[in-house]
Amino acid sequence: MKKNRNPSDRRHRNIVLGRALVLCLAGAAVTVMAGIGNSDSERWCRVFAEEAITEGETVAAELPVSEETDTLDGTADIQKDTTEEASAEADDIEEKIQIMQNLTAMDVVSDMKIGWSLGNTLDATKSSASIDDDPSKFETAWGNPVVTQELIDAVLDAGFNVVRIPVTWTGHFGEAPDYTIAESWLDRVQETADYAYDKGAYVIINMHHEEWNEPYYDNEETACEIMTALWSQIAERFADYDEHLIFEAQNEPRKKGTSVEWTGGDQEGWDVVNATNAAFIETIRSAGGCNPYRMLMIPDYAANSSVALSHLEVPEDDDRIIVSVHAYEPYNFALNTAGTSEWNNDTAAIDTLMSNLQELFLDKGIPVIIGEFGALSKDNEAERAEWVAYYVSAAKEIGVPCIWWDNGNIIGDGERFGLISRYTYKCVFNDLLDAMMSAAK
Repeated sequence: MKKNRNPSDRRHRNIVLGRALVLCLAGAAVTVMAGIGNSDSERWCRVFAEEAITEGETVAAELPVSEETDTLDGTADIQKDTTEEASAEADDIEEKIQIMQNLTAMDVVSDMKIGWSLGNTLDATKSSASIDDDPSKFETAWGNPVVTQELIDAVLDAGFNVVRIPVTWTGHFGEAPDYTIAESWLDRVQETADYAYDKGAYVIINMHHEEWNEPYYDNEETACEIMTALWSQIAERFADYDEHLIFEAQNEPRKKGTSVEWTGGDQEGWDVVNATNAAFIETIRSAGGCNPYRMLMIPDYAANSSVALSHLEVPEDDDRIIVSVHAYEPYNFALNTAGTSEWNNDTAAIDTLMSNLQELFLDKGIPVIIGEFGALSKDNEAERAEWVAYYVSAAKEIGVPCIWWDNGNIIGDGERFGLISRYTYKCVFNDLLDAMMSAAK
């Protein structure tokens, strides 16, 4: 028998179900956009949405079918909007994929002018901090302030079109077997990457100071397991980013504290680095979205620029692989704090490096990026300006872009590679910068 309801009941029903729909959407939005809200707001939306749904269903159950139609139609409209939005996102990814399918790593590298590396920031470690701490505790642990959009804008305005973001993941993921990365850390990495990506720059994200990643045979299986787990999560987070986002497998994988740490490695070290690189490539290529076509960077042992280069294995069936090399040459001028402050036009090491890169990779169609280079300040800007002009010109001649290592250190002791102030956002060595940009044109 049909039950009669007065108009106020119907209005009540519509208000309640409307409230339910709104709160359900709010809860879904918070869930999808984790990191913009927080866990408390997410739980709040879910609780109240569930209460409203329960109340709405109770009222609706007593109404005639004809009276429920309006609300059901409204629900259908919302579902239609959601479906259309999802379809638009899928179309956007498909459009990016179509573009990336027609690009090789050589194409992308040739579009790079010169890069800047955000050193000693998201790669910083802090043993007293925990996975649940705010990301800023890690980000500022080595003396640099929290990164801002203004800093990255200053970098791009200075002429750099590549921003490398070294990231340490150790201390930010859970136990085996999932090795789940803290949502807050992924959010912060993405936010920082977006500072440059949203402005059209190329962005490189890597794995930097990873204590689990030393290249020994008895660690190979575990290292590959963690490498796979972490990069799977990173790839999922950035699945819809186009060719301007590049993943770099690892930083300088090496046997720390041994006689071969910085001398080019040994057979064991070469083998395990090749194995972890392979695990990285397979992981990204198996991921969804744009990842099967993403440009990937792989280093040799310790990202060495001499002995280890000839032992690096580069897949022959993947033309979206870039070799990553670090080269502070000549060492006594560029990196040795106790070395000389005078360059003396010592080009031998630079010339040898470029010749080796040409022979081992470029002549075979394999692109190279010098992922870290620089000459630390010894109060010798004029010498460094002459040096950087030669270095960048030599690299440009063979098609290799260079990325300046900026650790934020401008004054005091230690390795002073700082170029752009993290506080004023101004370049502190304009002659050096001008020489760099002129050579990179």
